[in-house]
Amino acid sequence: MKQLSVALIIAAALIGTASGETPASPAIAVTDAWARATPGGAKTGAVYLTLVNHGAEGDRLVGVATPVAGEAQLHTESIENGIMKMRPLTEVEVASGATTVLKPGATHVMLVRLKHPLKEGESFPLTLDFAKAGKQEVQVKVAKVGAMRPPSGSMGAHEMSHMDMTKQ
Repeated sequence: MKQLSVALIIAAALIGTASGETPASPAIAVTDAWARATPGGAKTGAVYLTLVNHGAEGDRLVGVATPVAGEAQLHTESIENGIMKMRPLTEVEVASGATTVLKPGATHVMLVRLKHPLKEGESFPLTLDFAKAGKQEVQVKVAKVGAMRPPSGSMGAHEMSHMDMTKQ
């Protein structure tokens, strides 16, 4: 009986290997998740990140959550007639084969009712909810107050290839 059990386990392993099945990697890769440090007493903050859709279909980021804030929302920022306007979004499109960058002065994750200041050098979890790809948790690195890009050392190869290294 013991030999039959061992034979069945080996057969099952071989069938799985022969079918070419490998663990699925996420269709959407999330890179360079970062936030600016906030001054003490600040009740809001923002998270920026890059979404790369490796899937054959488009997807949508439909929700965000983090334990460091009472609420996390998708927002977009724009300048209209010289006035900065921010409005909430219900979703962010992530086209198939495309890269979507959430960055300062544009689309971002707004953190509302921060539970404590975001401090440079720390990190915190952020859960992203995609319509098709499901939930994915990432670690957000906190950069200095007023930063315009991720903290050094956290930039991915894709973003490094797009930087103009002559401008410092």
